[in-house]
Amino acid sequence: MTDRRLWSYKEIAAHIRVQPDTVRSYRKHGLLPAPDLVENGKPFWYADTIRSWVARRPGNRSRRAND
Repeated sequence: MTDRRLWSYKEIAAHIRVQPDTVRSYRKHGLLPAPDLVENGKPFWYADTIRSWVARRPGNRSRRAND
């Protein structure tokens, strides 16, 4: 099943349990995948893109595997 919902910094932050500014910092430092869509200058990612990134990122302990 494919999850094509678009997530902003806010949804990503909630998913990985950090503040939105932390997610912005990840992007600034090249730690976040490229956005799937940019609309009016705001980046968005598909939920599946972020879930894949979370599964691959260093220190992942599968905390949110069922989300």
